[in-house]
Amino acid sequence: MTLIISGTNRPNSNTYKLAKYYQKTLAEKGLESNILALTDLPETLIHSDLYGKRSPEFQKIQDQVTAAQKFLFIIPEYNGSFPGILKLFIDACKFPDSFFDKKAALVGLATGKYGNVRGIEHFTGVCNYINLHVLPLKIHIPAIHTELDENGDLFKEDTIQFTHQQMDRFIKF
Repeated sequence: MTLIISGTNRPNSNTYKLAKYYQKTLAEKGLESNILALTDLPETLIHSDLYGKRSPEFQKIQDQVTAAQKFLFIIPEYNGSFPGILKLFIDACKFPDSFFDKKAALVGLATGKYGNVRGIEHFTGVCNYINLHVLPLKIHIPAIHTELDENGDLFKEDTIQFTHQQMDRFIKF
C-alpha cells in the first residue's frame, strides 16, 4: 500500500489539495493510495500517543503506517523548514517498524519562491535516520497559491510535467 502524508495540520490547506491531486493522478497511472492528513491526528498525540500509551485513534493511524510500503510526503514550508507536527507524527510512530527499509518520495511547497527546498533537505535527514529510502527526484513547488486551479488541480505545464515525471519514477521505485 502507498500512503500519502499531507504534512500539516492546517485545515483546508494547499498541502491537502496537492495530496488529493497526487492521489488522483497516481490512480490514473494505476497506483492506488490512501491519504493520511495530519489534521486527523488525535488531540492526545502529545500527551500519550507520543510515549507509547496508544489511543485507539492513533492505533488506527499506526496500523496504516505499518501496512504501507511506500510513502509520499507533501510538505509545506514552515519557518524555513518542515512543520513541527510532521516531526511529532514521525516521533509518535513505532520505531523501527513504521518506516525501516521502506520507500518515500518528497514534495515541497511554499507560498514563497523556493518551494521548501531547505525543509525537504531537513526532512531527508530525518528519513535517512529512520532508514526510509528517499527517491532522489524531489519536487519543489514555489508560489503554490498560483499553481492550483479552483478544483485543486495543477495547471501549469512545467509543474505538471515535473510532478508526472516524479510519479512515474515513484511507481517504479
